[in-house]
Amino acid sequence: MHEEYYGFSEKPFSLTPDPKYLYKSESHANAFDLLQYAIRRREGFVVVTGDIGTGKTTLCRAILEQLDRKTFTALVLNPFLSEEDLLRLILQDFGVVSREEIKRGRLAGVSKQELIDTLNEFLLSLLPLRAGALLIIDEAQNLPRQVLEQIRILSNLETHKEKLLQIVLVGQLNLKDLLRSPDLRQLDQRVSIRYELKPLTREETAAYIAHRLTIAGGGAVVSFAPKALDRVHKYTGGIPRLINLVCDRALLGGYSVRTNRITPEIVTAAAAGLDLVAPRAPVFGWLKRHAAAFAAGAAVTVALTVAGAYGVSALQARAASGRANGALAAPSQAPAELKQSSEVASAMPAAQGTTGPAAPAPVDSQPRAGEVVAPVVAAQPAARKYSVLVGSFRYEPEAASLLEQLRGLGYQVRTTRVNSTGRGTWHQVFVGPYGDLGRARQDETRVRQLPGYADARLVTQ
Repeated sequence: MHEEYYGFSEKPFSLTPDPKYLYKSESHANAFDLLQYAIRRREGFVVVTGDIGTGKTTLCRAILEQLDRKTFTALVLNPFLSEEDLLRLILQDFGVVSREEIKRGRLAGVSKQELIDTLNEFLLSLLPLRAGALLIIDEAQNLPRQVLEQIRILSNLETHKEKLLQIVLVGQLNLKDLLRSPDLRQLDQRVSIRYELKPLTREETAAYIAHRLTIAGGGAVVSFAPKALDRVHKYTGGIPRLINLVCDRALLGGYSVRTNRITPEIVTAAAAGLDLVAPRAPVFGWLKRHAAAFAAGAAVTVALTVAGAYGVSALQARAASGRANGALAAPSQAPAELKQSSEVASAMPAAQGTTGPAAPAPVDSQPRAGEVVAPVVAAQPAARKYSVLVGSFRYEPEAASLLEQLRGLGYQVRTTRVNSTGRGTWHQVFVGPYGDLGRARQDETRVRQLPGYADARLVTQ
């Protein structure tokens, strides 16, 4: 259905652990390199942990694809095995016994020690070939204790120079706690490398989605609005499996309304269909983010209060001085009063500790004989210009495509490159500028009616 509509050669957000879809985020790239290093160096035990859906199995399959022919591999995906079944499965993956032999029960009467001896003989036979053996056990947090102890015994298969079997345990976060238990201390002490996979950041989530769309053959056909990407990360927390679920539903939603641009509203509907709720920010975090605004508001309030008190006291002194001289302020003196208030206001930032030239001290604004007091004329504000921000894109070709589309509709358009700290370079597409606010709002309404651009908004420049 929607795969054909978008022109995909296959499902871009399938949940199967296909290694060609592995996106090497900073965390996944580090884990990949570390595993390759450990395998080459024959470091013995390696433990890789990560939250549910962070891509551990995909990482394992990608590692297996990168190994040379001199590395024999065994991948255990079902941890609910007995000690004997585990040994039979390892021998089967290494090619020592066949699946048919196991199915026919030819190994049913073979003892555990005989299975271990057979495995040891096979591993020793690899030494003259300068070959090695790798055992990867996925979902290792579900391994029974006696099986974990059996794995520890397998790690003792070694020569006086090196380990014969490289073992990688891959599991969820509670695998770390399991290995720290007192009865598994001997196994835990044999772990030479530990690594924890992290969820994707906002930027990595956007790159992950673009990567999968490109691999599936539709990277240039469908796009996610920047705010839609924000919501994908918000609802999924950067967990790849959840990203796949939300994006697959979002593509289905885009197909239902016949649009090639996934909007924030489509993502929200997709997340709601999966019962995903965006986490609420902690109160402490909210207060921390708004602390600067609170401080700035308090400073402005204090400054206005002090300025007002200073101005009132100055006017009161002037009034008292006038009454003492038996004269009242004439209407012609009003501009001078305004001038004095302006001087007082300009002096306040210096009083608050800001840099700049010192303000002149207040002086009596009564004009001297023969003096002409110039009226204070308020400065005219510069004419404001308005533009409609249609979209922001990580990749320039996407911005260029939208630019041509809007230009073809008769709009005056332009692009701006923005460098954001921690987020890289973004390409913003604007309609405008306009000198008239009413005209700008009319075009904002028209642009929002275009499919996929309901989040266009008016900005002042």
